[in-house]
Amino acid sequence: MIAIRSQEEVERIRASSQIVAEVLMRSESLMVSGIRTKEIEREAEALVRERGAWLASKGFEGYPASICVSIDDEVVHGIPGRKKLQSGQLVSVDVVVGKNGYFGDAARTFRVGSVSEEKERLARETEAALWKGIEQAVPGNRIGDISHAIQVYIEAQGYSVVRDLVGHGIGRKPHEDPPVPNFGRAHTGPRLKAGMVLAIEPMVNAGGYEVRAKRDGWTIVTKDGSSSAHFEHTVAVTQDGPEVLSLLPE
Repeated sequence: MIAIRSQEEVERIRASSQIVAEVLMRSESLMVSGIRTKEIEREAEALVRERGAWLASKGFEGYPASICVSIDDEVVHGIPGRKKLQSGQLVSVDVVVGKNGYFGDAARTFRVGSVSEEKERLARETEAALWKGIEQAVPGNRIGDISHAIQVYIEAQGYSVVRDLVGHGIGRKPHEDPPVPNFGRAHTGPRLKAGMVLAIEPMVNAGGYEVRAKRDGWTIVTKDGSSSAHFEHTVAVTQDGPEVLSLLPE
């Protein structure tokens, strides 16, 4: 069942999403060679505590960490630890925050130092694809319109969208209906209505779309070893168009 949120509920989701945005902004300043991924997690935990909220990933379906930090060919769900960042890497940080019974979710792919033009373009076009999908989040459209817009844009750039992982509804739980794939046919799937809140999140590979899990059981990597990028926003469907709740005003 797809929830239709009241304006009060949307504001609560926005409050959580704004903390997510703050965490990602602070994470950007930590993208330096030599820092351990665990330190990025600790900074996130400290900021979220200051805001009277909590990081919802820890323990969610058994996940062992508070945020996800995924490097280069790691698509999503990279577990922070002792691994050190190196110049030239792409690093995706995915954060879910809960506060007052509602959740916000967003992700960004950062560059460490100077990255290759190939990696820079992959990250840039993945973020552009996210906005192509967000543009379709209007009443009267269908979920497939979001999916199709992302897929068409990405494949025109020569990249592939991951098929095994999708976006989702969000609100009282981190993951709710409906699933929001990053591929599919236009004019299909559930119809969008004002009050729906969606986490739209293209995961894009430089090579093929196939993925596999690493031995830790969580980290998802590209099957062919190619680089991957991931961008995500929490978006409210409104009568005035899509409203990005996880974007800071500035």
